Amino acid sequence: MSRIGRKPIVLPNGVEIAIDGRAVRVSGPKGSLEWTLPEGIVAHVEDGLVRLERTNESRTTRAMHGLAGALVSNMVEGVSRGFTKTLEIVGVGYRASSKGRGVDLSLGFSHPVHFEPSEDVTIDVPQPNKIVISGVDKQKVGQVAAQLRALRPPEPYKGKGVRYEGEAIRRKAGKTGV
Repeated sequence: MSRIGRKPIVLPNGVEIAIDGRAVRVSGPKGSLEWTLPEGIVAHVEDGLVRLERTNESRTTRAMHGLAGALVSNMVEGVSRGFTKTLEIVGVGYRASSKGRGVDLSLGFSHPVHFEPSEDVTIDVPQPNKIVISGVDKQKVGQVAAQLRALRPPEPYKGKGVRYEGEAIRRKAGKTGV
């Protein structure tokens, strides 16, 4: 049996969950999220706990049990605390600046790159070499961070580019001069 699917999800204060058939709607101080449970998984709310159970023991239902538990738990955490990802920009002349809802990036190209996030994700630039992405949906926050990193991924020789905060870049020695 799935350990993650079997584990009950605790609802913090201010978070409400509504289950209508397979539709799950979670709302809290940061916003609200919706998701549809996969076939074979049912949710019950009792005493501030959400429990997910399987209706059958097929292979796909067992596989979806833990996934459903993790996604509902992420929904509860997102509407109560939110998610953030921090990116670092490394390189001479590489920098970011806020422009409206989006961000303008100078990444060594012949032109500045403008990136506009989706509606429920916010981008903040506290320093020219740091970008903070935040939102209630973990998947969307991670997707925006991955799209920004893909504009100039870190290269292995000097380490220049856009990287996640704390990401270790495997460095190469390069050519040996005479």
